[in-house]
Amino acid sequence: MTSATVRPPTTGRLLRHDPLVRRLALMSLVTNIGNGLFVTVSVLFLTRSVGLTPGRIALGLTAAGICGVFAGVPVGRLADRVGGKRLLLAIGPLEALAVLGYAFVHSFAAFVALACVATLLERGAAAVRSALIAGVLPAEGQVHSRALLRSVMNAGLVVGSAGAALALQADSYAGYVTMMVLDAVSFLGATVLLAGLPVPNLTNSQNSDSDGAVKPRGAALRDRRYLLVTALHAVLELQLAVLTVGIPLWIVLATDAPPAVVAAVDVVNCLLVVGFQVRASRGVVDVPTAARACLRGALLLAGGCLLYAAAQAGPTAVAVAAVLGGALVHSLGELLTSAGGWTLSLDLADQRAHGEYQGVFMSGQAAAHVIGPLVISLTVVDHGALGWVVLAALFAVAGAALPAAVAGAARPGAARPSGVRASAH
Repeated sequence: MTSATVRPPTTGRLLRHDPLVRRLALMSLVTNIGNGLFVTVSVLFLTRSVGLTPGRIALGLTAAGICGVFAGVPVGRLADRVGGKRLLLAIGPLEALAVLGYAFVHSFAAFVALACVATLLERGAAAVRSALIAGVLPAEGQVHSRALLRSVMNAGLVVGSAGAALALQADSYAGYVTMMVLDAVSFLGATVLLAGLPVPNLTNSQNSDSDGAVKPRGAALRDRRYLLVTALHAVLELQLAVLTVGIPLWIVLATDAPPAVVAAVDVVNCLLVVGFQVRASRGVVDVPTAARACLRGALLLAGGCLLYAAAQAGPTAVAVAAVLGGALVHSLGELLTSAGGWTLSLDLADQRAHGEYQGVFMSGQAAAHVIGPLVISLTVVDHGALGWVVLAALFAVAGAALPAAVAGAARPGAARPSGVRASAH
Protein backbone atom coordinates (compact mmCIF):
# COMPACT_ATOMS: atom_id res chain seq x y z
CA MET A 1 0.00 0.00 0.00
CA THR A 2 0.97 3.64 -0.16
CA SER A 3 2.36 5.70 2.64
CA ALA A 4 0.11 7.58 5.01
CA THR A 5 0.89 10.86 3.26
CA VAL A 6 -1.06 9.86 0.15
CA ARG A 7 -4.53 11.35 0.13
CA PRO A 8 -7.17 8.82 -1.04
CA PRO A 9 -9.36 9.89 -3.94
CA THR A 10 -12.89 10.98 -3.25
CA THR A 11 -15.79 8.68 -4.08
CA GLY A 12 -17.09 10.99 -6.77
CA ARG A 13 -13.70 11.26 -8.43
CA LEU A 14 -13.24 7.50 -8.38
CA LEU A 15 -16.53 6.93 -10.18
CA ARG A 16 -16.04 9.77 -12.65
CA HIS A 17 -12.43 9.18 -13.64
CA ASP A 18 -11.67 5.52 -13.01
CA PRO A 19 -13.49 3.27 -15.52
CA LEU A 20 -12.28 0.14 -13.70
CA VAL A 21 -13.83 1.17 -10.39
CA ARG A 22 -16.97 2.33 -12.19
CA ARG A 23 -17.40 -1.00 -13.93
CA LEU A 24 -16.60 -2.99 -10.77
CA ALA A 25 -19.17 -0.92 -8.87
CA LEU A 26 -21.81 -1.60 -11.51
CA MET A 27 -21.01 -5.31 -11.43
CA SER A 28 -21.39 -5.31 -7.64
CA LEU A 29 -24.68 -3.41 -7.81
CA VAL A 30 -26.18 -5.77 -10.39
CA THR A 31 -25.06 -8.92 -8.59
CA ASN A 32 -26.23 -7.82 -5.16
CA ILE A 33 -29.63 -6.62 -6.28
CA GLY A 34 -30.12 -10.19 -7.45
CA ASN A 35 -28.71 -11.58 -4.21
CA GLY A 36 -31.07 -9.38 -2.21
CA LEU A 37 -34.02 -10.71 -4.19
CA PHE A 38 -33.04 -14.33 -3.63
CA VAL A 39 -31.91 -14.22 -0.01
CA THR A 40 -35.09 -12.44 1.08
CA VAL A 41 -37.42 -15.10 -0.34
CA SER A 42 -35.29 -18.26 -0.16
CA VAL A 43 -36.30 -19.52 3.28
CA LEU A 44 -40.01 -18.94 2.72
CA PHE A 45 -39.77 -20.60 -0.69
CA LEU A 46 -38.15 -23.67 0.84
CA THR A 47 -40.71 -23.92 3.62
CA ARG A 48 -43.93 -22.98 1.82
CA SER A 49 -43.29 -24.19 -1.73
CA VAL A 50 -40.86 -27.07 -1.23
CA GLY A 51 -42.19 -28.16 2.16
CA LEU A 52 -38.93 -28.37 4.10
CA THR A 53 -38.97 -27.83 7.86
CA PRO A 54 -36.92 -24.98 9.39
CA GLY A 55 -34.69 -27.56 11.06
CA ARG A 56 -33.87 -29.25 7.78
CA ILE A 57 -33.22 -25.93 6.10
CA ALA A 58 -30.80 -24.99 8.87
CA LEU A 59 -29.06 -28.37 8.59
CA GLY A 60 -28.74 -28.03 4.83
CA LEU A 61 -27.39 -24.50 5.02
CA THR A 62 -24.88 -25.57 7.66
CA ALA A 63 -23.64 -28.38 5.40
CA ALA A 64 -23.39 -25.91 2.53
CA GLY A 65 -21.49 -23.46 4.73
CA ILE A 66 -18.96 -26.14 5.64
CA CYS A 67 -18.46 -26.86 1.94
CA GLY A 68 -17.90 -23.17 1.36
CA VAL A 69 -15.07 -23.10 3.89
CA PHE A 70 -13.07 -25.48 1.71
CA ALA A 71 -13.78 -23.72 -1.59
CA GLY A 72 -11.53 -20.69 -1.31
CA VAL A 73 -8.04 -22.21 -1.48
CA PRO A 74 -8.44 -24.59 -4.45
CA VAL A 75 -10.45 -22.07 -6.46
CA GLY A 76 -7.93 -19.36 -5.58
CA ARG A 77 -5.07 -21.58 -6.77
CA LEU A 78 -6.94 -22.20 -10.01
CA ALA A 79 -7.32 -18.43 -10.45
CA ASP A 80 -3.56 -18.01 -10.02
CA ARG A 81 -3.03 -20.51 -12.83
CA VAL A 82 -5.69 -19.56 -15.40
CA GLY A 83 -6.44 -15.97 -14.43
CA GLY A 84 -9.15 -14.46 -12.24
CA LYS A 85 -11.17 -12.90 -15.05
CA ARG A 86 -11.21 -16.07 -17.12
CA LEU A 87 -12.32 -18.14 -14.13
CA LEU A 88 -15.07 -15.71 -13.12
CA LEU A 89 -16.41 -15.70 -16.67
CA ALA A 90 -17.00 -19.43 -16.20
CA ILE A 91 -18.30 -19.25 -12.62
CA GLY A 92 -20.92 -16.55 -13.31
CA PRO A 93 -23.12 -18.67 -15.61
CA LEU A 94 -22.71 -21.64 -13.27
CA GLU A 95 -24.02 -19.52 -10.37
CA ALA A 96 -26.99 -18.53 -12.52
CA LEU A 97 -27.75 -22.21 -13.22
CA ALA A 98 -27.43 -23.04 -9.51
CA VAL A 99 -29.97 -20.38 -8.55
CA LEU A 100 -32.40 -21.60 -11.20
CA GLY A 101 -31.92 -25.11 -9.87
CA TYR A 102 -33.81 -24.23 -6.69
CA ALA A 103 -37.01 -24.03 -8.75
CA PHE A 104 -36.69 -27.78 -9.37
CA VAL A 105 -35.88 -28.85 -5.82
CA HIS A 106 -38.50 -31.19 -4.37
CA SER A 107 -36.58 -33.10 -1.68
CA PHE A 108 -34.23 -32.51 1.22
CA ALA A 109 -31.39 -34.42 -0.46
CA ALA A 110 -31.69 -32.33 -3.63
CA PHE A 111 -31.74 -29.14 -1.55
CA VAL A 112 -28.56 -30.07 0.33
CA ALA A 113 -26.72 -31.06 -2.84
CA LEU A 114 -27.71 -27.86 -4.65
CA ALA A 115 -26.98 -25.64 -1.65
CA CYS A 116 -23.50 -27.15 -1.37
CA VAL A 117 -22.77 -26.56 -5.05
CA ALA A 118 -24.14 -23.01 -4.93
CA THR A 119 -22.10 -22.17 -1.83
CA LEU A 120 -18.92 -23.65 -3.30
CA LEU A 121 -19.38 -21.40 -6.33
CA GLU A 122 -20.24 -18.37 -4.20
CA ARG A 123 -17.29 -18.64 -1.81
CA GLY A 124 -14.88 -19.53 -4.57
CA ALA A 125 -16.05 -16.56 -6.63
CA ALA A 126 -15.60 -14.26 -3.63
CA ALA A 127 -11.94 -15.28 -3.29
CA VAL A 128 -11.32 -14.87 -7.02
CA ARG A 129 -12.99 -11.44 -7.11
CA SER A 130 -10.85 -10.28 -4.22
CA ALA A 131 -7.70 -11.44 -6.00
CA LEU A 132 -8.88 -9.88 -9.27
CA ILE A 133 -9.49 -6.52 -7.60
CA ALA A 134 -6.03 -6.72 -6.03
CA GLY A 135 -4.58 -7.28 -9.47
CA VAL A 136 -6.43 -4.69 -11.56
CA LEU A 137 -6.53 -1.74 -9.16
CA PRO A 138 -3.41 0.29 -8.33
CA ALA A 139 -2.03 -0.09 -4.83
CA GLU A 140 -2.74 3.49 -3.84
CA GLY A 141 -6.39 4.02 -2.93
CA GLN A 142 -7.24 0.32 -3.21
CA VAL A 143 -8.81 0.10 0.25
CA HIS A 144 -10.82 3.24 -0.53
CA SER A 145 -12.06 1.55 -3.72
CA ARG A 146 -12.99 -1.60 -1.82
CA ALA A 147 -14.91 0.50 0.70
CA LEU A 148 -16.84 2.05 -2.16
CA LEU A 149 -17.60 -1.39 -3.57
CA ARG A 150 -18.85 -2.58 -0.18
CA SER A 151 -21.15 0.43 0.07
CA VAL A 152 -22.50 -0.36 -3.38
CA MET A 153 -22.91 -4.01 -2.39
CA ASN A 154 -25.07 -3.11 0.60
CA ALA A 155 -27.08 -0.63 -1.44
CA GLY A 156 -27.78 -3.41 -3.94
CA LEU A 157 -28.87 -5.78 -1.19
CA VAL A 158 -31.26 -3.15 0.18
CA VAL A 159 -32.77 -2.54 -3.25
CA GLY A 160 -33.11 -6.27 -3.90
CA SER A 161 -34.68 -6.94 -0.51
CA ALA A 162 -37.21 -4.17 -1.07
CA GLY A 163 -38.07 -5.56 -4.49
CA ALA A 164 -38.59 -9.02 -3.03
CA ALA A 165 -41.38 -7.64 -0.85
CA LEU A 166 -43.71 -8.06 -3.84
CA ALA A 167 -42.98 -11.78 -3.98
CA LEU A 168 -43.40 -12.11 -0.23
CA GLN A 169 -46.77 -10.39 -0.48
CA ALA A 170 -47.92 -12.72 -3.27
CA ASP A 171 -46.57 -15.77 -1.40
CA SER A 172 -46.78 -17.95 -4.50
CA TYR A 173 -44.51 -20.42 -6.25
CA ALA A 174 -44.53 -18.29 -9.39
CA GLY A 175 -43.52 -15.19 -7.43
CA TYR A 176 -40.64 -16.93 -5.70
CA VAL A 177 -39.37 -18.46 -8.95
CA THR A 178 -39.51 -15.04 -10.59
CA MET A 179 -37.07 -13.76 -7.97
CA MET A 180 -34.75 -16.68 -8.75
CA VAL A 181 -34.90 -15.94 -12.47
CA LEU A 182 -34.05 -12.29 -11.81
CA ASP A 183 -31.14 -13.36 -9.60
CA ALA A 184 -29.87 -15.61 -12.38
CA VAL A 185 -30.16 -12.73 -14.82
CA SER A 186 -28.11 -10.58 -12.44
CA PHE A 187 -25.28 -13.15 -12.51
CA LEU A 188 -25.35 -13.18 -16.30
CA GLY A 189 -25.43 -9.38 -16.42
CA ALA A 190 -22.42 -9.12 -14.12
CA THR A 191 -20.62 -11.67 -16.32
CA VAL A 192 -21.25 -9.54 -19.41
CA LEU A 193 -19.88 -6.50 -17.57
CA LEU A 194 -16.85 -8.53 -16.48
CA ALA A 195 -16.16 -9.54 -20.09
CA GLY A 196 -15.57 -5.88 -20.91
CA LEU A 197 -13.32 -5.26 -17.92
CA PRO A 198 -9.89 -4.17 -19.19
CA VAL A 199 -7.28 -6.38 -17.55
CA PRO A 200 -3.58 -6.01 -18.52
CA ASN A 201 -1.27 -8.92 -19.13
CA LEU A 202 0.29 -10.76 -16.23
CA THR A 203 3.73 -9.47 -15.25
CA ASN A 204 6.64 -11.73 -14.40
CA SER A 205 7.04 -10.08 -11.00
CA GLN A 206 3.58 -11.17 -10.03
CA ASN A 207 4.14 -14.88 -10.35
CA SER A 208 7.86 -15.36 -9.74
CA ASP A 209 10.72 -14.13 -7.62
CA SER A 210 13.36 -11.76 -8.95
CA ASP A 211 15.48 -14.77 -9.87
CA GLY A 212 12.60 -16.32 -11.79
CA ALA A 213 11.52 -18.84 -9.14
CA VAL A 214 7.80 -19.47 -9.16
CA LYS A 215 6.00 -19.17 -5.84
CA PRO A 216 5.49 -22.71 -4.51
CA ARG A 217 1.99 -24.11 -4.34
CA GLY A 218 0.54 -24.10 -0.85
CA ALA A 219 2.58 -21.09 0.24
CA ALA A 220 -0.39 -19.44 1.93
CA LEU A 221 -1.07 -22.50 4.06
CA ARG A 222 2.54 -22.41 5.28
CA ASP A 223 2.51 -18.69 6.03
CA ARG A 224 2.05 -18.76 9.79
CA ARG A 225 1.65 -15.01 10.17
CA TYR A 226 -1.04 -14.92 7.49
CA LEU A 227 -2.88 -17.86 9.04
CA LEU A 228 -2.79 -16.19 12.46
CA VAL A 229 -4.11 -12.91 11.09
CA THR A 230 -6.81 -14.81 9.20
CA ALA A 231 -7.89 -16.59 12.39
CA LEU A 232 -7.94 -13.41 14.48
CA HIS A 233 -9.93 -11.52 11.88
CA ALA A 234 -12.31 -14.48 11.60
CA VAL A 235 -13.08 -13.98 15.29
CA LEU A 236 -14.06 -10.39 14.50
CA GLU A 237 -16.26 -11.73 11.67
CA LEU A 238 -18.45 -13.35 14.33
CA GLN A 239 -20.06 -9.92 14.49
CA LEU A 240 -22.25 -11.00 11.56
CA ALA A 241 -23.81 -13.78 13.64
CA VAL A 242 -24.41 -11.24 16.40
CA LEU A 243 -26.45 -9.14 13.96
CA THR A 244 -28.31 -11.92 12.19
CA VAL A 245 -28.82 -14.42 15.03
CA GLY A 246 -27.88 -12.94 18.40
CA ILE A 247 -29.87 -9.72 18.35
CA PRO A 248 -33.15 -11.21 17.04
CA LEU A 249 -33.07 -14.01 19.61
CA TRP A 250 -32.02 -11.65 22.41
CA ILE A 251 -34.81 -9.17 21.66
CA VAL A 252 -37.48 -11.86 21.56
CA LEU A 253 -36.28 -14.05 24.44
CA ALA A 254 -34.75 -11.70 27.00
CA THR A 255 -35.86 -8.07 26.60
CA ASP A 256 -39.03 -5.97 26.61
CA ALA A 257 -38.16 -4.44 23.24
CA PRO A 258 -40.78 -5.10 20.53
CA PRO A 259 -39.84 -7.50 17.72
CA ALA A 260 -39.97 -4.61 15.23
CA VAL A 261 -36.67 -3.40 16.69
CA VAL A 262 -34.99 -6.27 14.79
CA ALA A 263 -35.87 -4.53 11.52
CA ALA A 264 -34.69 -1.19 12.92
CA VAL A 265 -31.30 -2.73 13.73
CA ASP A 266 -30.98 -3.97 10.15
CA VAL A 267 -31.83 -0.50 8.82
CA VAL A 268 -29.27 1.17 11.09
CA ASN A 269 -26.57 -1.27 9.99
CA CYS A 270 -27.31 -0.99 6.27
CA LEU A 271 -27.49 2.81 6.29
CA LEU A 272 -24.20 3.14 8.14
CA VAL A 273 -22.41 0.73 5.82
CA VAL A 274 -23.76 2.43 2.70
CA GLY A 275 -23.10 5.92 3.98
CA PHE A 276 -19.87 5.63 5.95
CA GLN A 277 -17.80 2.64 4.79
CA VAL A 278 -15.73 4.83 2.47
CA ARG A 279 -15.09 7.37 5.23
CA ALA A 280 -14.13 4.62 7.67
CA SER A 281 -11.44 3.41 5.27
CA ARG A 282 -9.56 6.72 5.30
CA GLY A 283 -6.26 6.45 7.12
CA VAL A 284 -6.07 2.68 6.59
CA VAL A 285 -3.07 2.71 4.26
CA ASP A 286 -0.71 -0.04 5.40
CA VAL A 287 -0.42 -3.04 7.69
CA PRO A 288 0.12 -1.12 10.99
CA THR A 289 -2.80 1.27 10.38
CA ALA A 290 -4.98 -1.66 9.32
CA ALA A 291 -4.21 -3.56 12.52
CA ARG A 292 -4.98 -0.46 14.60
CA ALA A 293 -8.27 0.00 12.74
CA CYS A 294 -9.18 -3.59 13.57
CA LEU A 295 -8.30 -2.95 17.22
CA ARG A 296 -10.52 0.13 17.38
CA GLY A 297 -13.27 -1.74 15.59
CA ALA A 298 -12.97 -4.70 17.95
CA LEU A 299 -13.32 -2.45 20.98
CA LEU A 300 -16.44 -0.93 19.43
CA LEU A 301 -17.84 -4.40 18.80
CA ALA A 302 -17.17 -5.21 22.46
CA GLY A 303 -18.93 -2.02 23.52
CA GLY A 304 -21.91 -2.93 21.38
CA CYS A 305 -22.14 -6.31 23.10
CA LEU A 306 -22.19 -4.65 26.53
CA LEU A 307 -24.99 -2.32 25.40
CA TYR A 308 -26.98 -5.31 24.16
CA ALA A 309 -26.54 -6.93 27.56
CA ALA A 310 -27.88 -3.80 29.26
CA ALA A 311 -31.15 -4.12 27.32
CA GLN A 312 -32.21 -6.92 29.64
CA ALA A 313 -32.16 -4.73 32.72
CA GLY A 314 -34.67 -2.02 31.81
CA PRO A 315 -38.25 -1.42 30.68
CA THR A 316 -39.26 -1.17 27.02
CA ALA A 317 -37.85 2.31 26.38
CA VAL A 318 -34.51 1.43 27.97
CA ALA A 319 -34.34 -1.88 26.11
CA VAL A 320 -35.01 -0.21 22.76
CA ALA A 321 -32.44 2.51 23.42
CA ALA A 322 -29.81 -0.02 24.51
CA VAL A 323 -30.36 -2.26 21.49
CA LEU A 324 -30.33 0.60 18.98
CA GLY A 325 -27.33 2.20 20.70
CA GLY A 326 -25.56 -1.14 20.60
CA ALA A 327 -26.39 -1.52 16.90
CA LEU A 328 -24.90 1.91 16.18
CA VAL A 329 -21.66 1.18 18.04
CA HIS A 330 -21.52 -2.34 16.60
CA SER A 331 -21.94 -1.05 13.03
CA LEU A 332 -19.13 1.48 13.47
CA GLY A 333 -16.94 -1.36 14.68
CA GLU A 334 -17.90 -3.41 11.63
CA LEU A 335 -16.84 -0.57 9.31
CA LEU A 336 -13.37 -0.38 10.87
CA THR A 337 -12.75 -4.13 11.05
CA SER A 338 -13.80 -4.51 7.42
CA ALA A 339 -11.48 -1.74 6.22
CA GLY A 340 -8.60 -3.12 8.28
CA GLY A 341 -9.25 -6.67 7.13
CA TRP A 342 -9.03 -5.78 3.43
CA THR A 343 -5.63 -4.20 3.88
CA LEU A 344 -4.29 -7.05 6.00
CA SER A 345 -5.53 -9.67 3.54
CA LEU A 346 -3.87 -7.87 0.62
CA ASP A 347 -0.67 -6.41 2.08
CA LEU A 348 0.33 -9.59 3.91
CA ALA A 349 -0.33 -11.71 0.82
CA ASP A 350 2.28 -12.69 -1.73
CA GLN A 351 1.33 -11.02 -5.01
CA ARG A 352 2.55 -14.06 -6.93
CA ALA A 353 -0.24 -16.14 -5.33
CA HIS A 354 -3.00 -13.64 -4.64
CA GLY A 355 -5.72 -16.14 -5.49
CA GLU A 356 -4.48 -18.69 -2.98
CA TYR A 357 -3.94 -16.10 -0.24
CA GLN A 358 -7.36 -14.55 -0.74
CA GLY A 359 -8.82 -18.04 -0.72
CA VAL A 360 -7.30 -18.64 2.72
CA PHE A 361 -8.62 -15.34 4.07
CA MET A 362 -12.10 -15.90 2.63
CA SER A 363 -12.14 -19.42 4.06
CA GLY A 364 -11.52 -17.92 7.49
CA GLN A 365 -14.49 -15.63 7.04
CA ALA A 366 -16.63 -18.52 5.82
CA ALA A 367 -15.67 -20.59 8.86
CA ALA A 368 -16.71 -17.73 11.15
CA HIS A 369 -20.08 -17.54 9.42
CA VAL A 370 -20.61 -21.28 9.84
CA ILE A 371 -19.74 -21.47 13.54
CA GLY A 372 -21.24 -18.07 14.39
CA PRO A 373 -24.74 -19.34 15.23
CA LEU A 374 -23.23 -22.03 17.49
CA VAL A 375 -21.10 -19.42 19.29
CA ILE A 376 -24.21 -17.27 19.82
CA SER A 377 -26.09 -20.26 21.16
CA LEU A 378 -23.33 -21.19 23.63
CA THR A 379 -22.97 -17.62 24.89
CA VAL A 380 -26.01 -15.38 24.55
CA VAL A 381 -28.76 -18.00 24.35
CA ASP A 382 -27.39 -20.21 27.13
CA HIS A 383 -25.99 -17.55 29.49
CA GLY A 384 -27.80 -14.30 28.76
CA ALA A 385 -26.04 -11.09 29.75
CA LEU A 386 -22.96 -13.01 30.85
CA GLY A 387 -22.73 -14.45 27.35
CA TRP A 388 -22.62 -10.92 25.93
CA VAL A 389 -19.74 -10.11 28.29
CA VAL A 390 -17.88 -13.20 27.06
CA LEU A 391 -18.41 -12.14 23.44
CA ALA A 392 -17.20 -8.63 24.28
CA ALA A 393 -14.03 -10.07 25.78
CA LEU A 394 -13.53 -12.33 22.76
CA PHE A 395 -13.71 -9.39 20.35
CA ALA A 396 -11.42 -7.24 22.50
CA VAL A 397 -8.76 -9.94 22.83
CA ALA A 398 -8.75 -10.75 19.11
CA GLY A 399 -8.50 -7.06 18.22
CA ALA A 400 -5.69 -6.45 20.69
CA ALA A 401 -3.74 -9.43 19.32
CA LEU A 402 -3.73 -8.19 15.71
CA PRO A 403 -1.17 -5.36 16.10
CA ALA A 404 1.19 -7.78 17.83
CA ALA A 405 0.62 -10.42 15.15
CA VAL A 406 1.68 -8.07 12.34
CA ALA A 407 4.53 -6.33 14.17
CA GLY A 408 7.55 -6.14 11.89
CA ALA A 409 5.67 -7.66 8.97
CA ALA A 410 7.15 -7.07 5.53
CA ARG A 411 5.03 -7.58 2.48
CA PRO A 412 6.07 -10.91 0.91
CA GLY A 413 6.82 -11.31 -2.77
CA ALA A 414 7.87 -8.82 -5.36
CA ALA A 415 6.76 -5.28 -4.71
CA ARG A 416 4.47 -3.65 -7.23
CA PRO A 417 5.56 -0.22 -8.48
CA SER A 418 3.26 2.59 -7.42
CA GLY A 419 0.55 3.25 -9.94
CA VAL A 420 1.21 0.13 -12.04
CA ARG A 421 -1.72 -2.18 -12.53
CA ALA A 422 -0.68 -5.79 -12.40
CA SER A 423 -3.07 -8.39 -13.66
CA ALA A 424 -5.03 -11.41 -12.61
CA HIS A 425 -5.46 -12.20 -16.37
